[in-house]
Amino acid sequence: MDLHHPFVKEFPQHRETIRSLKLRDGTFRTMFEEYHQVDDEICRIEEDVEFATDQQIDELKFKRARLKDALYAAMHKHEKAAVAK
Repeated sequence: MDLHHPFVKEFPQHRETIRSLKLRDGTFRTMFEEYHQVDDEICRIEEDVEFATDQQIDELKFKRARLKDALYAAMHKHEKAAVAK
């Protein structure tokens, strides 16, 4: 079972947009890095490398979902703007 949820793996069809935003948009890059840090932390807990309470793991998963939503929204906005040009 694959425990990691890399953002690019979740949205492979948007690989170029993600790459472009990581290079040009500091806010996107920061959220992208935070998303992967949270994802790594969740994986370490699920693999029993680190310990967390059920509440802590739920909070981390909720944070990862919020970050994923924000990243997707930024990516969608960027692609929509590119089409409008």
